[in-house]
Order: sequence, then structure tokens, then C-alpha cells
Amino acid sequence: MSTAHLMVPETAGARARPFTRLGVAFGPRFFVLLAAGLMWLGPALFKPRFVYAMAGWDVLVVAAWLLDLWRLPAPSDLTVRRSWLAPSALSVRSHVTLTLVNASAATIRTTILDAVPHQLCAEPPSVRLNAGPHGEAEAEYWIVPTTRGETAIGDAYIRYQSPLRIAERWARAEVAQTIVTYPNLDEAKRESVYVVRGQQTEMERRSRRHRGAGRSFESLREHQSGDEFRDICWTASARRGKLVTQLHEIERSQPIWVVIDAGRLMRARVAELTKLDHAVNAALTLSQVALGSGDRVGLLAYGRRIGHCLPAARGSSHLRRIIEHLAIVRAEESEADHLLAAGRLLTDQKRRSLIVWITDVPDTAMTPEVVSAASQLMARHLVLFVVIGQPDLQRVAMRKAATADEMYETAAAQEVVHRRDVLLARLRSQGALALEASAKLSPALVNAYLDVKQRSRL
Repeated sequence: MSTAHLMVPETAGARARPFTRLGVAFGPRFFVLLAAGLMWLGPALFKPRFVYAMAGWDVLVVAAWLLDLWRLPAPSDLTVRRSWLAPSALSVRSHVTLTLVNASAATIRTTILDAVPHQLCAEPPSVRLNAGPHGEAEAEYWIVPTTRGETAIGDAYIRYQSPLRIAERWARAEVAQTIVTYPNLDEAKRESVYVVRGQQTEMERRSRRHRGAGRSFESLREHQSGDEFRDICWTASARRGKLVTQLHEIERSQPIWVVIDAGRLMRARVAELTKLDHAVNAALTLSQVALGSGDRVGLLAYGRRIGHCLPAARGSSHLRRIIEHLAIVRAEESEADHLLAAGRLLTDQKRRSLIVWITDVPDTAMTPEVVSAASQLMARHLVLFVVIGQPDLQRVAMRKAATADEMYETAAAQEVVHRRDVLLARLRSQGALALEASAKLSPALVNAYLDVKQRSRL
């Protein structure tokens, strides 16, 4: 994705400072040396003067600790940088680099704990670094974000020792920053390339069978066997004295609106992600394909109110704006106002366009409000109504019941599935395109969009 480098978080760096007022501690070898002094206990049982030898040993150990502590560099001699190698994207594993700069003349062994929240990493990552005099060292750790949107990352906490490992200092580098986790950029790129390549073969096959597909004029050429009679340009044929065929291409710069329901039903989880996350990833894939095809893409995400609305436009800068808005779409706890969204679309979009409405319908015997809202748009626009299904519901509906309880569960699931099928069939009878998709939502949306373009439904 051409705008990916612009979404990489900025590098955060800062000099360290003492973690507490003193910021010192005992290293692991300090306790080993103290334990070694216990060997004087045996002789002390027989000759009490060996107690003084043990006390003298302890004094030497404390002196060694003070000397080792004195040789350790001050926290201000250390600098920590956190660098991001790629944008933070939902469910995508990416690496983060921690760099330690040692401005002192001593060699140090450090352990850095980065305060990364659980939304990015299951546990705060810890790395070990050895930095030589006036040198630097770096280490990587990886994150797998589980939540889109802004995430606050805390400071880096440093524990460092000399090679003797008798004394230890604690420090803190204030590298706190806020990053944005975007939708799954890799999935959008992968799915769009895969689907478009598969469709190119199919479109070439169709174009050989249906020449002159599309409504936008491209060029003229001599009439060939197999050309349709309606594509003959009679004025050009009269001038040239032979039959001439008009060639058409698929129209570009058509408005495509992606509408995302962010109500409570979209909080349900399918394949480890919420339905809203699947909808956002699919919206990004579809936007990338549509913009690459020359169309203009608009975005509308709504709950009880209109949360995000981008007018239809095109270009790489517009794609980046779409990504930024999709990153912060949040599911609400209340039911979404679908009629409000339909009214906003009718107000903002006067020209006929493709409305891709990604939603879910409640399990009720009444006609859902979202279906009534989508029906209001059909007189002016072509509506692609997409319902995110529940795979476990399909499995229960197709299960062979072995007990009475399973029989009731299967019957209830079959009723819900049948009710959804009836709703989608009703929308199709009114002229809408309707489909139900599961976690593999992106290919279904792109295929439906390309089919609309190929058939010149707009």
C-alpha cells in the first residue's frame, strides 16, 4: 500500500532518569558473595573469633558493591529509542526496535521492560542488551494488536549492571507515546490482489463473449464477426463506406459508498474478531479496489449518531483518510439508528451510486429497521446489502439432532436462518443486491463490486 510508510508511528526517544530517588539495588552476585561468607559459620561454632572474619567478609562485599555502583554510569548517560518498522495493524504481527545508547566509558548489561498495553502484546516485552563504552545496542520484539484505534504506550524501565553484576541501577526513559492501530492492511492488500487477478481472467473471458461491455465510449474499429448489431456506429459507417463498431469500456469515476453499521449487533465475535472488525477490514479492501479502478469512494459509519462521514472522492490521499477513519470506528452498546443513516445518504448523495451496506439483522419476527432503511435508498441508488452471518448458527441448523434438547436448538437455528433468507429474498425482489457472508467478507464484497461494474448496473 503506497501510503503505508506515512502511517508508521514516529520514533520516540528520551534520556533516562532515576526510577526512584536513589534508583539503586543489589545485583545477583552480591547475594552470591554474601552466601559465600556463610562458610565461616562452621568454624565459628568452634572458635568464636571466626565470627569477626565473617563480618569482615561482609564488609568487603559491601565495599565491592559500593565500588561497582560508583563505576556504573549515571542514568542521564543512557538514551532509549523506540522505533517502529511498520504501521500497527489489526491482527498483523509487526516488530518494534528498542535502541540503547550508552554515552559513558563503561560497559553495561541492561534489561529493558517496555510498558506496552495488552491491546498490542499479551505481556509487556522485556529485552536484554549489552552496550559497550560510547556504543549502542538494539533488540526487537513483536506485537500483535487485537484492538483498532488509539493506544497509549508507557515509558521504558531500565535495569543495568556492570560486567561484575554486583551493583545495579534502575532508570526510566520517558518514551510514552500514543499510536493508532489501523485495520488489517496486509489482508486488504492480499485479498484485493488475489480477487482482482481472479476476476481479470473471468472478465477477459466475458469480454470475448460480450464485446462492447460497458457504457463509456472508448474507440472505433472495423466491424468483426461476432460483434453485436447494436454496437454498429452508423454515422461512422456511412462516412467510411464500411461497417464500424463502437467499443465501450467500463465507466470510471462512479460514486461508491461504504456504509458500516456500528451498533450493538456488530460487537458479536466471529473467528476471534468482532463483526465490526470484519466489516472494517472488508471496507478497506473494497475501497482500495474501487479507488484503483478509478471510482470515487465515500464512507459512512454510524451508531445512534453519524460517527464518520467522508464524501466520495478518489486518490491516494483519500485512501489514507479512509484508513484513518476506519481505524477509530467503535461499536456502540445501543442499537444503531439506520433511518438516520439512510436520510444522510439521500441528502449527501444525489447522483445514482452503489451503496454497500454492511450490517447485521436482529433475530426478530418483525421487519428489521435496517431493511426498511435500505429500502428507502433503492429508488435512487443500487444497494448491495451485506449481512455478516454467524457460522456457529449455520452449524447448529445443519446438525443432526440426537436428543430432544438438540432437536429444539436445531429447530430454533433453522427458523433464524430461514428468517434471514426471507429478508434477503425480499430485498432482492425489490431490486437490491443482497448476500450473507461470514468471516471471508472481503472476497465476497470485491466480487460483487466487480460484477456490478462488469454488468454496468450503475
